[in-house]
Amino acid sequence: MTDKNAFSPSVVEAIAGFTAGVISTLCFHPLDLIKTRLQVDRQSSSRIGNSLRVISWIYQNEGGVSAFYRGLSPNLIGNSTSWAFYFLSYGEVKQIMRGLRDNEQDTLGYSDYFIASGTAGILTAIITNPIWVIKTRMLSTGSHIPGAYKSFTAGAREILRSEGIPGFYRGLLPALFGVSHGALQFMAYEKLKLYRLGTISRSSMATTAESGSMAQGLSNTDLLLISSLSKIFAGSVTYPYQVLRARLQTYDASLVYRGVVDATVQIWRREGIKGYYKGLGPNLLRVLPSTWMTFLVYENTKAYLTNYRE
Repeated sequence: MTDKNAFSPSVVEAIAGFTAGVISTLCFHPLDLIKTRLQVDRQSSSRIGNSLRVISWIYQNEGGVSAFYRGLSPNLIGNSTSWAFYFLSYGEVKQIMRGLRDNEQDTLGYSDYFIASGTAGILTAIITNPIWVIKTRMLSTGSHIPGAYKSFTAGAREILRSEGIPGFYRGLLPALFGVSHGALQFMAYEKLKLYRLGTISRSSMATTAESGSMAQGLSNTDLLLISSLSKIFAGSVTYPYQVLRARLQTYDASLVYRGVVDATVQIWRREGIKGYYKGLGPNLLRVLPSTWMTFLVYENTKAYLTNYRE
């Protein structure tokens, strides 16, 4: 492979992230829809069985199986572009940090990974928030509800007409707080990867590479475990922000809540601590397989493109 046909590291990161976002969204969109319905529910208390109630309602009243794929377009656009831009920005910031140390070796510490992933998360959240507003509104209601957006473009036009540019940035503040989730996750993910690599002998690394299971000496099984632990760690700390963001992005949010603080207070008064964890069950069911899929596709796509460059 000649240099002129080689992919740059930035392109590799973007393509790998984009591919991971597309595949994980196609596989797990229905669970995302169920999670969103539970997050925006202000009426019922949080209890076991709510997910089954939501599934039954959607199937019986909103069009059967196809109803579970409402809002797929904005979710697909949002996840693919988010992961592409996130991994691109994350890789660039890490390279800048290594350059500041005048060392190309991976000698970054916990705080470095946290800052790199946090910076990438902030940039990604600001750029993609308009997509998530449309996605949340489409997932939170069936298509038959009066005023419900019929499509991604119809939603964008309606928000611009009725709310202006600020409407696209509803829920941005809790989304920015949610950047801490990604920062914690990637900090743990990178350090767990390094720890696992440190436990693998030189001979076992060569065997793994020869089998083609994963670049850098890590098997797909290793990646499944590492991504699971990092996701559970980050998710257990930061889940409430997702509920706040979803509440603030619904159709009538401006009529119900005056802002993040008001939403936080209302949830606490009416629903208690459990209100901040609505949808956690389906979120865990969705997020772990989705995390596995995302990181397996990302790492393997990245390894393939890197080898292709060489």
